[in-house]
Amino acid sequence: MTSKLDQLKQMTTVVADTGDLTAIKEWKPQDATTNPSLLLKAAQLSEYQHLLSSAINYGKRLGGHTQEELDLACDYLACSIGQEILKHIPGRVSTEVDARLSFNTQATVDRALRLVDLYETNGIPSSRILIKIASTWEGIQAAKILEAQGIQCNLTLLFEFAQAQAAADAGAYLISPFVGRILDWYKANSETPDYDSSNDPGVLSVKNIYDHYKRHGYATVVMGASFRNIGEIEALAGCDRLTISPQLLGELAADASPLTRQLSASQTSKGAAQAMTENDFRWQMNASTMATEKLAEGIRNFAADQIKLESLLSNHS
Repeated sequence: MTSKLDQLKQMTTVVADTGDLTAIKEWKPQDATTNPSLLLKAAQLSEYQHLLSSAINYGKRLGGHTQEELDLACDYLACSIGQEILKHIPGRVSTEVDARLSFNTQATVDRALRLVDLYETNGIPSSRILIKIASTWEGIQAAKILEAQGIQCNLTLLFEFAQAQAAADAGAYLISPFVGRILDWYKANSETPDYDSSNDPGVLSVKNIYDHYKRHGYATVVMGASFRNIGEIEALAGCDRLTISPQLLGELAADASPLTRQLSASQTSKGAAQAMTENDFRWQMNASTMATEKLAEGIRNFAADQIKLESLLSNHS
């Protein structure tokens, strides 16, 4: 019997949730995803140290030690690491816009266009990247603008059905529902002592979104993310894509027991669902304590790691 990882690859596109080249070379995923936290870890690896110096020098073209210079250096570093990753995968890499812009549509669009330009300057076409944007209302509208220009997006930090519907309405290429972080919240805020794949709220959320998209004929790709254990991954076998940490990829590779498909796109389309208005979006997000708290927490944490990355670049010699 082949490993669960190999079986999973037969029914789901496997994506590596890491910027570590060693892990990417070992597990041979189709795509890879990065975020400020993963870039911060990657920037401390020996194989990327030369890229830090290049990023600093690129940022200095603006003159002085301004925030604008640090922003440019961080964008250059993110694209440089993405370019290295693309040498070892056949598909795409997701590169994230600064989380501090999550509530500014135009600023998000502008930074996304700069990321695309940095990639293209180094010979990487936009068809090999996904621009990662937080699933705020403003972020989703930025994705709508970018998608209309042929720049495909990955809407991340997605915890609530309203975000998924708004993303589909915007024509987003891909969404990343965060399975494990939803589970974390329920473990901390409910009286349910144990969760398994049958009642895991993160798993159930992704299944609901997946079924809704397939039932209504949306082309937006569902990519489950933020897993806490391989049971969550097994419960979503058959999902369009799953982005998985190196640790869990290793556990799947070490397990040779049978893996059964759980999700299938065989449903008959019933036509598009009712579009999500801004008022409905904001009300439904407000009504979900979990989604409100986890989205805010995710943005804060990514912003904090972005600042740490800036500090790392400032202090690099």
